[in-house]
Amino acid sequence: MTFRKYLVLAGITVFAAAGDSMLSHGMKQTGHISIHHLQGVILAILNPWVALGIVLLLAFFAAYMSALSWADLTYVLPATSLGYVLLAMVARFALHEHVSLLRWLGIVLISSGVGFVAGGPALTLHGQHEPLVPAELPDEVLVAEDEEPVVASAASSGGQR
Repeated sequence: MTFRKYLVLAGITVFAAAGDSMLSHGMKQTGHISIHHLQGVILAILNPWVALGIVLLLAFFAAYMSALSWADLTYVLPATSLGYVLLAMVARFALHEHVSLLRWLGIVLISSGVGFVAGGPALTLHGQHEPLVPAELPDEVLVAEDEEPVVASAASSGGQR
């Protein structure tokens, strides 16, 4: 993986934790809102902490979409689990929330799973990195590593894909 890809994964982690923290802080200032009272929702969005949280979460989604364009979901999501640790630390020390021992143990358990994911490939290879052939097409090209393309029709595969 390149430095740029690591940077995107780090961005996902930091933007998500910072955005959620800002949103939480702003909503605690705003107080209870109801979706049935649009004015309260708009006032909450105008809170600077909530607005900054929304902007950071938009940055998170942009980085997340970027990562999903070159890696599998089963790689990206666990690889960013450091965000759980970061978020718990921000919640405990900046927002002064109580984080129980059970929650810390859960965060450690989730984060330790990254070791299992990090050892595997970031992307499941499908053919020659081309988009998958839609199911409604009768034939698809199957390519194994270091082999010539083999055309498998629906009839020869028993109609199953």
